[in-house]
Amino acid sequence: MICFLTGTLNALAGAERMTAVIANALAERGYQVCIISLWDKQSAFALHPSITHISLHARRPSFKWAYAATVMGIRRAVKQYGIGVLIEVDTMLALFTLPATLGLGVRHIAWEHCHVDQDLGKPMRRVARILAARLHSAVVVLTARDSDRWRAALRPRSQMVVIPNPLPFAFPPLPAARATKTVLAVGRLTHAKGFDLLLRAWARVAPGTRDWRLVIVGEGEERAALEALRDTLGLRDSVELPGSRTDIAEAYRQAAVFCLSSRYEGFGLVLLEAMSFGLPVVATDCETGPRELLSNQKNALTVGICDQAIARGIAQLIEQPALAARIARAGREFAGHYTVECVLDLWIRLLDRDLSI
Repeated sequence: MICFLTGTLNALAGAERMTAVIANALAERGYQVCIISLWDKQSAFALHPSITHISLHARRPSFKWAYAATVMGIRRAVKQYGIGVLIEVDTMLALFTLPATLGLGVRHIAWEHCHVDQDLGKPMRRVARILAARLHSAVVVLTARDSDRWRAALRPRSQMVVIPNPLPFAFPPLPAARATKTVLAVGRLTHAKGFDLLLRAWARVAPGTRDWRLVIVGEGEERAALEALRDTLGLRDSVELPGSRTDIAEAYRQAAVFCLSSRYEGFGLVLLEAMSFGLPVVATDCETGPRELLSNQKNALTVGICDQAIARGIAQLIEQPALAARIARAGREFAGHYTVECVLDLWIRLLDRDLSI
């Protein structure tokens, strides 16, 4: 039995979505799969009917007080379901799984969704990464750059495997019509995503772009601050923050340009999503995914991490339709290499050959 261990599946976020996508694809291929959520039995994403999904806590606990109960819950589930391989969707989970599986012969795979130079405000994440690098069967990272950083920073004894995130939906048969005057951004409303930079960039672009609008799809703790900044900049009439969407494909179909304004990224799946719909992309040149996925002036415009540079990139794609069309075509061709089928083969190679399931 292959088990994915995650915090929760009831969140419209990248790691949660990828967990469902890869678990579903493996189940479709005939693998026995279960998912353990530390809290919340609900899933924001549909799961294959053969997948068993359980949760250890009804709601998110304080792990300071629920640590022992969580470790014992993982151990009970491993025994009950005969779990042989545990894929930990966050490297922090090694702090729970290593004591939970002592003596059970479980093989561990850490699945890193950020890059190794970011601890996301949790210093214990570095400790967890050191444990994974020393004691796990494999560590899966999203980019070759991050694999190199793991090797330089942590000198892992574990096998390092690069497996990118796939498109979470079937490759669109047709590109977006790009008939609307809409610049789209997608992501959680957090500091890392740089939507404050994007709003300041849009304040520079909007006066010279008649009828164009900026739509930022996503939800998060920065909503109130971003709405206040939008209003302070006088952008209420040209900026929408509609929240999260379950029909994200429709958001891409309704857009003409895509912008990623992140300060840092683990991968940047939204880039591939936008490119698959034939949207020309302007993106900040940040670690690690964008630098691996994007080639400036070829399949995207890459810019500095500041509002002036982002504004120049957006303006270029709006004002130069021939450039936008050329980048859109190249991006769509590039995204075609990241279908679920292509990426799943890399997972199966790891599971079947390297771990001898």
